[in-house]
Amino acid sequence: MDLIRSGAGREEVSAPGSDPDYSGFIKSINASTGIDLSQYKEAQMKRRLTTLRTKHGYSTFAQFFEAMKKDKNLFFEFLDRMTINVSEFWRNPNRWEVLRDTIIPELRAGGKKGLKVWSAACSTGEEPYTLAMILDGHGILGDSKLNAADLDEGALAKAKQGQYLERSLKDVPPKVAEKYFKAEGLMYKVDDKLKRAVNFHKANLLTDKFDDGYDLIVCRNVMIYFTEEAKATLYHKFASSLRKGGVLFVGSTEQIFSPGQYGLEPCDTFFYKKI
Repeated sequence: MDLIRSGAGREEVSAPGSDPDYSGFIKSINASTGIDLSQYKEAQMKRRLTTLRTKHGYSTFAQFFEAMKKDKNLFFEFLDRMTINVSEFWRNPNRWEVLRDTIIPELRAGGKKGLKVWSAACSTGEEPYTLAMILDGHGILGDSKLNAADLDEGALAKAKQGQYLERSLKDVPPKVAEKYFKAEGLMYKVDDKLKRAVNFHKANLLTDKFDDGYDLIVCRNVMIYFTEEAKATLYHKFASSLRKGGVLFVGSTEQIFSPGQYGLEPCDTFFYKKI
């Protein structure tokens, strides 16, 4: 057993690959879905999925996998737990303000009317709808192409529905919230103009081929769950998908060290431009 120190004291964690039940589960999931759990940090993922497995009364991952094959809702719950669908509109507002006030104008240099934008790992839609609000504020939403992808079909269904609890709107500027949201009971509905502007689709970042020519790619608060090898692969793929001068926008805990190895350079905090 390897020992690591946590905030609450010392915690025992099995060495990678030492649990044949979990290793078999990883292989079964990969073979049946193409999702490679070995690309995720094992201690975090195993702990999260063990909690889910135990909640449903299964004592082994082998039993849990067999149950998921028969129960689609259980499989969707597994995907939701695996992909950590926690999101808010305008999350870390000052970074979105930099995008709105500095990055977008720079990307439009030369008179570009519209931008090609991708929200990768878009979860339940708060991020791409925030992008849509910003593009609309610049008057270029109609001329822009805004794609949004996620692995979790349940999250994508919620995104397309476009209804959110008030707490998801806590960082939205008041005037923006008033313009783009309508209260319906306990929920707030996104304006249909934004919904029509976003092309939601299913994608596996680790295995699927990316489109290219993007002006802006946003992938925030996702990379922290991947191994260093998986991160490097994704940074190379993102860089290849950007046009020269295009920008990658990452989360507030995801600073890229030595971005030059991916053909990127910092252009603001958590923003990286393709060289």
